[in-house]
Amino acid sequence: MFLTLALAGLAAASPAPLRRDSISALGTSTINSFTPYSYFASAGYCAPAATLAWNCGTNCDNNPGFKPIASGGNGDSVQYWYVGYDPALNEIIVAHQGTNPSKFESLLTDGEFVLEQLNDNSILFPGLPDSIETHDGFKKAQADTAADVLAAVQEGMSQYSTNAVTLVGHSLGAAIALIDSVYLPLHLPASTSFKTYNYGLPRVGNQAFADYVDANVHLTHINNEEDPIPIVPGRFLGFVHPAGEVHIEDSGKWASCPGQDNDSGECIVGDVGNIFDGDLDNHSGPYNGVTMGC
Repeated sequence: MFLTLALAGLAAASPAPLRRDSISALGTSTINSFTPYSYFASAGYCAPAATLAWNCGTNCDNNPGFKPIASGGNGDSVQYWYVGYDPALNEIIVAHQGTNPSKFESLLTDGEFVLEQLNDNSILFPGLPDSIETHDGFKKAQADTAADVLAAVQEGMSQYSTNAVTLVGHSLGAAIALIDSVYLPLHLPASTSFKTYNYGLPRVGNQAFADYVDANVHLTHINNEEDPIPIVPGRFLGFVHPAGEVHIEDSGKWASCPGQDNDSGECIVGDVGNIFDGDLDNHSGPYNGVTMGC
Protein backbone atom coordinates (compact mmCIF):
# COMPACT_ATOMS: atom_id res chain seq x y z
CA MET A 1 0.00 0.00 0.00
CA PHE A 2 2.67 2.50 0.94
CA LEU A 3 6.08 2.67 -0.70
CA THR A 4 7.32 4.03 2.63
CA LEU A 5 6.11 0.96 4.46
CA ALA A 6 9.17 -1.19 3.91
CA LEU A 7 11.57 1.59 4.79
CA ALA A 8 9.98 3.98 7.26
CA GLY A 9 8.47 1.28 9.43
CA LEU A 10 11.57 -0.86 9.87
CA ALA A 11 12.91 1.01 12.86
CA ALA A 12 10.81 1.39 15.96
CA ALA A 13 10.88 4.51 18.07
CA SER A 14 13.05 4.62 21.16
CA PRO A 15 11.53 2.57 23.98
CA ALA A 16 9.32 4.51 26.36
CA PRO A 17 7.18 3.54 29.32
CA LEU A 18 3.70 2.36 28.38
CA ARG A 19 1.10 5.03 29.08
CA ARG A 20 -2.13 3.33 30.11
CA ASP A 21 -3.57 6.14 32.19
CA SER A 22 -6.73 7.88 30.98
CA ILE A 23 -7.39 5.38 28.19
CA SER A 24 -11.14 4.89 28.02
CA ALA A 25 -13.63 2.93 25.95
CA LEU A 26 -16.01 4.83 23.70
CA GLY A 27 -19.72 4.16 24.04
CA THR A 28 -21.99 2.92 21.27
CA SER A 29 -23.58 6.32 20.64
CA THR A 30 -20.18 7.97 20.18
CA ILE A 31 -19.00 5.19 17.86
CA ASN A 32 -22.18 5.47 15.79
CA SER A 33 -21.74 9.24 15.53
CA PHE A 34 -18.60 8.65 13.43
CA THR A 35 -20.45 6.54 10.84
CA PRO A 36 -21.66 9.34 8.51
CA TYR A 37 -18.08 10.61 8.30
CA SER A 38 -16.79 7.09 7.65
CA TYR A 39 -19.05 6.83 4.60
CA PHE A 40 -17.98 10.31 3.44
CA ALA A 41 -14.31 9.26 3.73
CA SER A 42 -15.02 6.04 1.84
CA ALA A 43 -16.78 8.00 -0.92
CA GLY A 44 -13.50 9.84 -1.44
CA TYR A 45 -12.40 6.81 -3.45
CA CYS A 46 -15.23 7.33 -5.97
CA ALA A 47 -14.66 9.08 -9.29
CA PRO A 48 -15.54 12.79 -9.48
CA ALA A 49 -18.49 12.18 -11.82
CA ALA A 50 -20.03 9.83 -9.27
CA THR A 51 -19.57 12.11 -6.27
CA LEU A 52 -20.75 15.17 -8.17
CA ALA A 53 -23.96 13.32 -9.05
CA TRP A 54 -23.96 11.73 -5.56
CA ASN A 55 -24.50 8.37 -7.22
CA CYS A 56 -21.73 6.22 -5.77
CA GLY A 57 -23.56 3.22 -4.35
CA THR A 58 -23.45 2.33 -0.66
CA ASN A 59 -21.28 5.27 0.35
CA CYS A 60 -23.70 7.80 -1.13
CA ASP A 61 -26.82 5.89 -0.12
CA ASN A 62 -25.85 6.14 3.55
CA ASN A 63 -25.77 9.95 3.41
CA PRO A 64 -28.79 10.41 1.14
CA GLY A 65 -29.43 14.12 1.66
CA PHE A 66 -25.92 15.25 0.71
CA LYS A 67 -25.68 18.15 -1.74
CA PRO A 68 -22.46 17.99 -3.81
CA ILE A 69 -20.85 21.28 -4.77
CA ALA A 70 -17.61 20.38 -6.59
CA SER A 71 -15.31 17.43 -7.21
CA GLY A 72 -12.07 16.79 -9.01
CA GLY A 73 -8.80 14.91 -9.33
CA ASN A 74 -7.79 12.10 -11.67
CA GLY A 75 -7.04 9.40 -9.10
CA ASP A 76 -3.41 9.27 -10.21
CA SER A 77 -1.24 12.39 -10.18
CA VAL A 78 -4.02 14.23 -8.32
CA GLN A 79 -6.13 12.42 -5.73
CA TYR A 80 -9.90 12.52 -6.07
CA TRP A 81 -11.66 15.05 -3.86
CA TYR A 82 -15.14 16.42 -3.38
CA VAL A 83 -16.92 19.13 -1.39
CA GLY A 84 -20.60 19.34 -0.51
CA TYR A 85 -23.20 20.15 2.11
CA ASP A 86 -24.95 17.74 4.44
CA PRO A 87 -28.24 19.20 5.71
CA ALA A 88 -28.62 16.57 8.44
CA LEU A 89 -25.32 17.73 9.96
CA ASN A 90 -25.52 21.32 8.69
CA GLU A 91 -21.88 21.01 7.68
CA ILE A 92 -19.75 21.47 4.60
CA ILE A 93 -17.90 18.19 4.00
CA VAL A 94 -14.45 18.05 2.38
CA ALA A 95 -13.22 14.58 1.43
CA HIS A 96 -10.00 13.30 -0.15
CA GLN A 97 -9.15 9.98 -1.78
CA GLY A 98 -6.71 7.58 -0.19
CA THR A 99 -3.96 5.66 -1.94
CA ASN A 100 -4.90 3.55 -4.94
CA PRO A 101 -2.10 0.97 -5.15
CA SER A 102 -2.81 0.37 -8.83
CA LYS A 103 -1.86 3.94 -9.65
CA PHE A 104 1.89 4.41 -9.87
CA GLU A 105 1.98 8.17 -9.33
CA SER A 106 -0.02 7.83 -6.12
CA LEU A 107 2.58 5.40 -4.84
CA LEU A 108 5.33 7.86 -5.74
CA THR A 109 3.55 10.48 -3.65
CA ASP A 110 3.68 8.17 -0.66
CA GLY A 111 7.27 7.19 -1.45
CA GLU A 112 8.62 10.65 -0.64
CA PHE A 113 9.10 10.99 3.08
CA VAL A 114 11.35 14.01 3.51
CA LEU A 115 10.18 16.62 6.00
CA GLU A 116 9.79 20.02 4.38
CA GLN A 117 8.86 23.44 5.74
CA LEU A 118 5.12 23.94 5.23
CA ASN A 119 5.05 27.71 4.95
CA ASP A 120 7.56 27.90 2.11
CA ASN A 121 4.37 28.34 0.08
CA SER A 122 3.36 31.62 1.71
CA ILE A 123 0.23 31.85 -0.44
CA LEU A 124 -1.21 28.66 1.04
CA PHE A 125 0.15 29.01 4.58
CA PRO A 126 0.66 32.71 5.37
CA GLY A 127 2.07 33.42 8.80
CA LEU A 128 2.61 29.79 9.77
CA PRO A 129 5.71 29.29 11.97
CA ASP A 130 8.86 28.27 10.10
CA SER A 131 9.36 25.32 12.44
CA ILE A 132 6.31 23.43 11.10
CA GLU A 133 7.31 20.70 8.65
CA THR A 134 5.34 18.03 6.83
CA HIS A 135 5.93 15.01 4.62
CA ASP A 136 6.97 16.38 1.23
CA GLY A 137 4.69 14.10 -0.80
CA PHE A 138 1.64 14.79 1.35
CA LYS A 139 2.34 18.51 1.15
CA LYS A 140 2.47 18.41 -2.66
CA ALA A 141 -0.73 16.34 -2.85
CA GLN A 142 -2.59 18.89 -0.70
CA ALA A 143 -1.29 21.82 -2.76
CA ASP A 144 -2.59 20.21 -5.97
CA THR A 145 -6.21 20.69 -4.89
CA ALA A 146 -6.00 23.49 -2.29
CA ALA A 147 -7.34 26.40 -4.36
CA ASP A 148 -10.24 24.40 -5.81
CA VAL A 149 -11.20 23.00 -2.41
CA LEU A 150 -11.15 26.45 -0.81
CA ALA A 151 -13.32 27.93 -3.57
CA ALA A 152 -15.85 25.11 -3.22
CA VAL A 153 -15.97 25.48 0.59
CA GLN A 154 -16.51 29.23 0.27
CA GLU A 155 -19.29 28.64 -2.25
CA GLY A 156 -20.97 26.08 0.01
CA MET A 157 -20.76 28.23 3.13
CA SER A 158 -22.39 31.10 1.26
CA GLN A 159 -25.05 29.02 -0.50
CA TYR A 160 -26.12 27.07 2.59
CA SER A 161 -25.49 29.72 5.26
CA THR A 162 -23.34 27.52 7.45
CA ASN A 163 -20.07 28.18 9.23
CA ALA A 164 -19.30 24.50 9.99
CA VAL A 165 -16.68 22.63 7.92
CA THR A 166 -15.70 18.98 8.43
CA LEU A 167 -12.74 17.32 6.72
CA VAL A 168 -12.45 13.57 6.20
CA GLY A 169 -10.10 11.10 4.56
CA HIS A 170 -8.55 7.66 4.71
CA SER A 171 -4.86 6.79 4.29
CA LEU A 172 -3.23 9.34 1.96
CA GLY A 173 -6.60 11.12 1.90
CA ALA A 174 -6.40 11.45 5.68
CA ALA A 175 -2.96 13.06 5.39
CA ILE A 176 -4.24 15.55 2.80
CA ALA A 177 -7.31 16.28 4.94
CA LEU A 178 -5.10 16.98 7.95
CA ILE A 179 -2.98 19.49 6.04
CA ASP A 180 -6.23 21.01 4.72
CA SER A 181 -7.25 21.36 8.37
CA VAL A 182 -4.28 23.69 8.83
CA TYR A 183 -4.76 25.43 5.47
CA LEU A 184 -8.47 26.25 5.40
CA PRO A 185 -8.67 28.17 8.71
CA LEU A 186 -6.01 30.54 7.39
CA HIS A 187 -8.36 31.58 4.56
CA LEU A 188 -11.87 31.41 6.05
CA PRO A 189 -13.63 33.67 8.57
CA ALA A 190 -12.62 33.32 12.21
CA SER A 191 -16.21 32.34 13.02
CA THR A 192 -15.85 29.12 11.01
CA SER A 193 -15.86 25.93 13.07
CA PHE A 194 -13.82 22.94 11.92
CA LYS A 195 -13.69 19.23 12.68
CA THR A 196 -11.51 16.52 11.14
CA TYR A 197 -12.23 12.78 11.11
CA ASN A 198 -9.45 10.65 9.67
CA TYR A 199 -9.01 6.91 9.19
CA GLY A 200 -5.73 4.99 8.90
CA LEU A 201 -3.77 8.24 9.15
CA PRO A 202 0.00 7.98 8.54
CA ARG A 203 2.27 10.38 10.40
CA VAL A 204 2.17 13.67 8.52
CA GLY A 205 4.64 16.08 10.11
CA ASN A 206 7.20 16.89 12.77
CA GLN A 207 6.80 17.74 16.45
CA ALA A 208 5.99 21.38 15.70
CA PHE A 209 3.28 20.28 13.26
CA ALA A 210 1.75 17.88 15.80
CA ASP A 211 1.80 20.60 18.47
CA TYR A 212 0.15 23.08 16.10
CA VAL A 213 -2.55 20.56 15.22
CA ASP A 214 -3.21 19.86 18.90
CA ALA A 215 -3.62 23.57 19.58
CA ASN A 216 -5.70 24.47 16.53
CA VAL A 217 -7.45 21.43 15.00
CA HIS A 218 -10.38 19.41 16.36
CA LEU A 219 -8.97 16.04 15.21
CA THR A 220 -10.11 12.46 15.63
CA HIS A 221 -7.99 9.83 13.86
CA ILE A 222 -9.30 6.27 13.96
CA ASN A 223 -7.01 3.24 13.56
CA ASN A 224 -8.26 -0.28 12.95
CA GLU A 225 -6.70 -3.23 14.79
CA GLU A 226 -3.16 -3.97 13.50
CA ASP A 227 -3.12 -1.52 10.61
CA PRO A 228 0.59 -0.74 9.99
CA ILE A 229 0.04 2.50 8.05
CA PRO A 230 -0.41 4.70 11.16
CA ILE A 231 3.09 3.78 12.38
CA VAL A 232 4.79 5.16 9.25
CA PRO A 233 6.80 7.21 8.51
CA GLY A 234 8.80 6.27 11.59
CA ARG A 235 9.38 8.48 14.60
CA PHE A 236 13.12 8.01 14.11
CA LEU A 237 12.71 10.17 10.97
CA GLY A 238 11.27 13.03 13.04
CA PHE A 239 7.57 12.35 12.41
CA VAL A 240 5.04 12.68 15.24
CA HIS A 241 1.31 11.94 15.42
CA PRO A 242 -0.90 14.62 16.95
CA ALA A 243 -3.36 13.71 19.69
CA GLY A 244 -6.88 12.47 19.01
CA GLU A 245 -6.31 8.77 18.37
CA VAL A 246 -9.11 6.24 18.63
CA HIS A 247 -7.97 2.62 18.29
CA ILE A 248 -10.33 -0.20 17.36
CA GLU A 249 -8.98 -3.22 19.23
CA ASP A 250 -9.31 -6.86 18.19
CA SER A 251 -11.95 -7.27 20.89
CA GLY A 252 -14.11 -4.64 19.20
CA LYS A 253 -13.42 -2.05 21.91
CA TRP A 254 -12.88 1.48 20.64
CA ALA A 255 -10.16 2.94 22.87
CA SER A 256 -9.65 6.67 23.23
CA CYS A 257 -5.87 7.15 23.42
CA PRO A 258 -4.79 10.50 24.88
CA GLY A 259 -1.65 12.31 23.87
CA GLN A 260 0.71 12.10 20.91
CA ASP A 261 1.77 8.61 19.74
CA ASN A 262 0.41 6.94 22.86
CA ASP A 263 2.50 3.77 23.23
CA SER A 264 0.09 1.79 25.39
CA GLY A 265 -0.68 -1.67 24.09
CA GLU A 266 -4.27 -0.51 23.75
CA CYS A 267 -3.21 2.07 21.14
CA ILE A 268 -1.72 1.65 17.68
CA VAL A 269 1.93 2.41 18.50
CA GLY A 270 2.01 -0.10 21.34
CA ASP A 271 -0.04 -2.68 19.49
CA VAL A 272 1.96 -2.56 16.24
CA GLY A 273 5.58 -2.30 17.28
CA ASN A 274 6.86 -2.57 13.70
CA ILE A 275 5.46 -3.30 10.25
CA PHE A 276 5.98 -7.03 10.69
CA ASP A 277 3.45 -6.94 13.53
CA GLY A 278 0.92 -5.25 11.26
CA ASP A 279 -1.73 -6.54 8.88
CA LEU A 280 -2.46 -4.46 5.79
CA ASP A 281 -5.87 -6.12 5.52
CA ASN A 282 -6.87 -4.05 8.56
CA HIS A 283 -6.11 -0.78 6.77
CA SER A 284 -9.40 -0.56 4.88
CA GLY A 285 -11.48 -1.38 7.97
CA PRO A 286 -14.12 -2.16 8.79
CA TYR A 287 -14.80 0.96 10.82
CA ASN A 288 -18.06 0.11 12.55
CA GLY A 289 -19.16 -1.78 9.46
CA VAL A 290 -17.72 0.65 6.89
CA THR A 291 -14.97 -0.69 4.61
CA MET A 292 -13.08 2.01 2.73
CA GLY A 293 -13.32 2.00 -1.05
CA CYS A 294 -15.72 2.61 -3.89
